[in-house]
Amino acid sequence: MLKRRLMLAILLLAAFLVTSCGGNEVGTEPGSAESGAEPARTLKIFNFKVEMAEQLDALVRRYEEETGIRIELDTCGGGCDYSAELKTRFNSGDKPDIFFVAGYTDLDLWQEYLEDLSDEPWVEDMLDLAKPAITKDGKIYGMPLALEGWGFIYNKDLFRRAGVDSKPVTLSGLREATRKLQAAGIVPFENGYAEWWLLGNHLVNTAFALQPDPIGFIERLNKGSAKLTGNRTMEEWINLVDTTVEYGQPSSLQTDYYSQVTSFANGKAAMMQQGGWTQLQLDKLNPDLRIGFLPIPVNDDAGSMDKLQVGVANYWAVLKNSRVKGEAKAFLRWLVSSDTGRSFIVDEAKLIPAFKSIPVDISRLGPLAADLMSYIEAGKTLPWLWQRFPGYEATTSRMASRLQAYIGGQIGRDRLLEEFQSIWEETSVR
Repeated sequence: MLKRRLMLAILLLAAFLVTSCGGNEVGTEPGSAESGAEPARTLKIFNFKVEMAEQLDALVRRYEEETGIRIELDTCGGGCDYSAELKTRFNSGDKPDIFFVAGYTDLDLWQEYLEDLSDEPWVEDMLDLAKPAITKDGKIYGMPLALEGWGFIYNKDLFRRAGVDSKPVTLSGLREATRKLQAAGIVPFENGYAEWWLLGNHLVNTAFALQPDPIGFIERLNKGSAKLTGNRTMEEWINLVDTTVEYGQPSSLQTDYYSQVTSFANGKAAMMQQGGWTQLQLDKLNPDLRIGFLPIPVNDDAGSMDKLQVGVANYWAVLKNSRVKGEAKAFLRWLVSSDTGRSFIVDEAKLIPAFKSIPVDISRLGPLAADLMSYIEAGKTLPWLWQRFPGYEATTSRMASRLQAYIGGQIGRDRLLEEFQSIWEETSVR
């Protein structure tokens, strides 16, 4: 009996020592996984807009300071194919909690992974034109990043030096301006034709947006009742492409986005096909640059040519099965409702808000946004349509490749449209 009591006393003493002295061992501190509390979690954001990477990084750091939420921001830049990289991450299991999707066919592609955001407070504040692309079965699956647009950005000082006194809004007017620029020793176009998206998404979009009934034309193409071959607007569009090549720098197929923007900012050319998103880089490279937008005309009908292509490029989306989707939704709400978030959109990223309640001070956004707003207010806009293409970027990237072959002289104009038609037929659903 004594022996048994002695053993019990020893066990009780050992238990007491473990309880009183072992609480600070590694792995058992308050908040650790071993203590039973849930460990701190990280919100992962995958950004596609390299031009605002620096500003977005500063924004998430401020959000971390305000909320204590940890954010891992990764930007797809330097020639990165965002859509392909996003698919790779999903296939590998490294799914971001917040990422970007485009509308229409891209929404169809990703919808099963997207959180329904219809009940978020900012939905009612969205501009009407931003809603259709990201709506399916009456539900909203993304928050618009911004309104954006593109055309030919032109250097006003170089135009004046060449004696081009008025903005060209027709193809004949554009060609006349290029001849004057060339005669003054100025390269008319800086073409970034190494970039597939500039060709396959934006330049090809022009040929579709200028159709008499753009959306109806796409529907007829899908049904097989219309063709890209023999289409008058497509033929006129090739004349525009020829103009940019004829009056552009020699190395257009080797010129990427950064080289294009840098050369233009340094005054090496009078025009470049680009969008309002370049304002940040241009301000940094040459803050004294006097610039504006020109339309991309394919014929001499001034009434239909004097328009800019405007839309929502991408939408913030939340991963439906994310363990931190509550934090992800809170970040998006903060982005469009807080003074810090709104200042990021307008003052730092130089974006045109897609929300009614965010005031737009054109003087804060820059001359490119000012021109875009002027065209929007005048109702002189053209739609973004490549998001409606069957196969989306799988189609436009193939079209870009064939357009590069045409620009490089490997195929002729008839062959170009024949290959466009074949690509469409292979990807469309009849």
